[in-house]
Amino acid sequence: MLNLPLNLQHVLGPLLLIILCAVLFLFEPQASHYLAFDRMQIEQFQWWRLLTANLLHTNANHLLLNLIAVALLWALHGQYFRLGQYTLMFFILCISTTLLIYGFAKQLQWYVGLSGVLHGVFLIGAYFDIKQGMKTGWLLLVGVLIKVGHEQIFGASQDIADLINATVAIDAHLFGTISGLMIIVILYGKIRLTEGLKETKSQ
Repeated sequence: MLNLPLNLQHVLGPLLLIILCAVLFLFEPQASHYLAFDRMQIEQFQWWRLLTANLLHTNANHLLLNLIAVALLWALHGQYFRLGQYTLMFFILCISTTLLIYGFAKQLQWYVGLSGVLHGVFLIGAYFDIKQGMKTGWLLLVGVLIKVGHEQIFGASQDIADLINATVAIDAHLFGTISGLMIIVILYGKIRLTEGLKETKSQ
């Protein structure tokens, strides 16, 4: 039987994210006008778009795909994140992903969607699986890296593009993955530093 992380602190983060994305979708197209990643507007100092663009979607199919992914990631790895941790992780992934888009994907003038950030969330969850000694964590981590690499070489699925009525922003998937890997490196470095300090004190 599937053991879901039903503790309120584990549920709140994903639940609030789902509600926020759904509410913003109700205010389209005005929401995208003011909150989407728009390179020209960001250059006019509308920096909040680096965060809010991740919460918007092109159509109902796009929204449902991403919200189902949020729920699945909660079911898979929700036990690792309390509300504060989930919120901080999400904020860092949002800003990092869109900053990398802004800096390194100059061709991308307009962008909305949660999938880039979700790639990072997936990787971080896989890292915690690995920490728990679960070999499946390695499979998940390698699987995401292979998927993102395949997209960079061969492009995204045309079926998905048709479904969401937009070009799939594979660079967002790449930069979300890179952002997740950076967080993993920081977490691992923090653990190693803590262990080193403990060893020093015990000597």
